[in-house]
Amino acid sequence: MVEKKSDSNLMKEVLSWVWTILLAFLIALFIRTYVFELVDVPTGSMLNTIQLDDKLVVIKFIYRFEPIKRGDIVVFKYPDNPSVNYVKRVIGVGGDIIDIKEGKLYINGVLQHEPYIKEPMVGNFGPYKVPKDHFFMMGDNRNDSSDSRYWAHKYVSKDAILGKVVFRIFPLSRLGSIK
Repeated sequence: MVEKKSDSNLMKEVLSWVWTILLAFLIALFIRTYVFELVDVPTGSMLNTIQLDDKLVVIKFIYRFEPIKRGDIVVFKYPDNPSVNYVKRVIGVGGDIIDIKEGKLYINGVLQHEPYIKEPMVGNFGPYKVPKDHFFMMGDNRNDSSDSRYWAHKYVSKDAILGKVVFRIFPLSRLGSIK
């Protein structure tokens, strides 16, 4: 009789552990899918704002409560290959006309002050009219960035945006918010 009771207790203990592990897995899956995610930056297209190999926190639910704005740094599915995620800055929103003349960015005819870019931009691009519910993206390292200027599908749809980059967690020497 004692053996059966201990076998029963052992089975309850094992089931308790399985249930706890399963619940933890489901909570982690929910958080990663809907709340936030950590991403690595493998390229220098966002220098000097984001460095190579930075680890960033991406808030996924934020755009349920606020609109996507010019200047936001976002993670999105690359329009020419949706299996790849990119990190870029939102430059234009639906309805904007983006024009780059002699390396200077104009949005709706207004020259933009961009203190975050790595170096002065080179070239002429556009004009581009951003469709409704779409966005024009550029890296801060303008002269070394694969961005909306060069893609076959120039604009990122709202549905392709995975979240907003808000915080750098690694390396610790640069820990802090991203702007």
